[in-house]
Amino acid sequence: MLNNTPSTENSTNVNVSITVGEVKVQFNGSPELVLTSVINFMTKQVPTIDLARKISLSYAVTELIDLFSNFIKITPEGPRVILEHEEFGMKKLSDKENVALHLVAAKIAKDLGKLSNDARQLSEIQFVTTLNPKSVSSRLSELVKAGHVLRDSTVE
Repeated sequence: MLNNTPSTENSTNVNVSITVGEVKVQFNGSPELVLTSVINFMTKQVPTIDLARKISLSYAVTELIDLFSNFIKITPEGPRVILEHEEFGMKKLSDKENVALHLVAAKIAKDLGKLSNDARQLSEIQFVTTLNPKSVSSRLSELVKAGHVLRDSTVE
């Protein structure tokens, strides 16, 4: 957006707003000052924003569905992990992979509006994975320590 606004002096003030993704900046002043500011912003900040996007990890629900649609199904009863090892030529999943996949299923269901939140209780994970509760607890601790899962102490 570009606004030329006459000022009380004999010069013209320029107002430029730039939006790049979620970053929005505004420059006001003389045409020369604003032009210099815009060029500096574009040359310094836009490459930084692009670099930050390259290392940022935030999957959209569509990406998660593309990655996991062979394993995760959303049923009326809730998200389910359905593994048919022979069909996919897969080895049996480790307990940690099994727990993580069920948490991904909950995130997908939440993002699709099928669940109110993606937080899961230990008992829920134990029920759907049929794993020993102590094993589920240990695997969750490993996932939290690795930074893959956030522990929500408010969920009861």
